[in-house]
Amino acid sequence: MPLVAGVDSSTQSCKVVVRDAETGALVRSGSATHPDGTEVDPAAWWDALRSAIERAGGIGDVAAVSVAGQQHGMVCLSAAGEVVRPALLWNDTRSAGAAAALVDELGGPAAWADAVGVVPVASVTVTKLRWLAEHEPDSVARTAAVCLPHDYLTWRLRGDGDVSTVTTDRGDASGTGYFAAGSGSYRMDLLELGLGRTVGLPAVLGPSDTAGRVGGEPAGSRQGAVLGAGTGDNMAAALGVGAEPGDVVVSIGTSGTAFAVADKPSADPLGLVAGFADATGRFLPLVCTLNAARVLDASARMLGVDHDRFAELALSAPPGADGLVLVPYLEGERTPNLPLATAALHGLRLANATPAHQARAAVEGMLCGLADAVDALVAQGVRVDRVLLIGGGARSAAVRRIAPAVLGRPVLVPEPGEYVADGAARQAAWALTGTDSPPRWRLGSVEKVAADPTPGLRERYAEAREKILSRPA
Repeated sequence: MPLVAGVDSSTQSCKVVVRDAETGALVRSGSATHPDGTEVDPAAWWDALRSAIERAGGIGDVAAVSVAGQQHGMVCLSAAGEVVRPALLWNDTRSAGAAAALVDELGGPAAWADAVGVVPVASVTVTKLRWLAEHEPDSVARTAAVCLPHDYLTWRLRGDGDVSTVTTDRGDASGTGYFAAGSGSYRMDLLELGLGRTVGLPAVLGPSDTAGRVGGEPAGSRQGAVLGAGTGDNMAAALGVGAEPGDVVVSIGTSGTAFAVADKPSADPLGLVAGFADATGRFLPLVCTLNAARVLDASARMLGVDHDRFAELALSAPPGADGLVLVPYLEGERTPNLPLATAALHGLRLANATPAHQARAAVEGMLCGLADAVDALVAQGVRVDRVLLIGGGARSAAVRRIAPAVLGRPVLVPEPGEYVADGAARQAAWALTGTDSPPRWRLGSVEKVAADPTPGLRERYAEAREKILSRPA
């Protein structure tokens, strides 16, 4: 049976899975870490990919490879194929002012939603280009092409070094702010609005298209293996979990996302829902929060406990934490657009000033932000037949048990897996076969969790959130 490899180049690490192309059965895997920070030299991603491939036992026996990567990251390349400056990642908020200016210059949020389905916030690529134009004109002058993290790694795997051959897919391109998911085309006028001039952009491949063949030299690779188009991490996660119309996926990783597969593009004038394309030729309306699994990390660290003990504490406190509410904007926030906000704890009293209450409030606060995200999708006409809970945060027993009480719906929790890398592997298998639809791989066991909604919890969270929203800028 042919084998395929899928790559997840995320904010924190690179993961490689090797799977059977026909059944999806996992054969082996490997991973390597990325450096911390919101500004990273793309060479670090390449080094991590090489290490992850080596730790996966090499990919010399695979027939196809596809790369999924963190969305929005700005990679600038010179005419000679050199990286002009470290990439600005999606969670770098220095372009918040640029985002506000761009929104105004086009005529407001509705104008951007109509143009490209995305209203610029600090995470979106076009805002980072504006920041670059304002602060590093020499870098702009050296830039011949702009691409995204997954585009860069796919290009490096092909190994020809020609910046005119960089490729992308419609899913990842739809997060740039200068690609319209609805029409499937670049808006060069918006690129110029951001950067001040036009530069080369990656050719946009279809879902099952190939980006060429492996020609680079990562350890253990096979020269000539087919390269899939690749995609963004959220698009790959939807493919990996097998999401269909009617499914809403809530993913708790470095960021928190709620997204759904849809047959029509979305354009939210409020800017809450990003109107992305997906990796199958359809669309992926998505809401992203900056504060997700790291809220749990930080809270456990503050309490001086590991994650298992943190989950025990959270589950030992009563639903609603006796009125204690955490608005978890530890890194600012993207939805709502508050890049400079800080977190706030509300309702603290002697009765709830305990580690258990604080742990419960942290889990509930993080989930309330994601519940708001699901509500925003519904407001855009998204049908919710099932809620699938995935990501590293879903491994917490507290998150799994508390989620349905906050989301107000039963949730399905697939067995833990690397769904972004799995989606990339499935895309690689699709590129290998060239069929009209991706191969149907069987998802593993799924746990269904139900709980009664916690009375008053969402309302108390909304009140606390509004206090932050009403603060003077």
